[in-house]
Amino acid sequence: MVTKVIDGDTIIVEGGYRVRYIGIDAPEIRPRLEAFGMEAWQANRQLVEGKKVRLERDVSETDKYERLLRYVYVNDILVNAEMVRLGLA
Repeated sequence: MVTKVIDGDTIIVEGGYRVRYIGIDAPEIRPRLEAFGMEAWQANRQLVEGKKVRLERDVSETDKYERLLRYVYVNDILVNAEMVRLGLA
């Protein structure tokens, strides 16, 4: 279950695990608001906030910030790809 959406490509899931979406880079909202950062954050919130997600790992377990690197699915929607399709990553 997603407990918090940090930005367009990072979430927190139950257990306090910070998850970074594999293969995309969405505009930031912190420390400096980048163009389309708020739109990416809001779209990500609509896709995953409060929802049960399925996480799939790839080659690397974590990044240099100790975030889990994952493909994130809500039902059959690959959120990583959906953010790209929406033009927000």
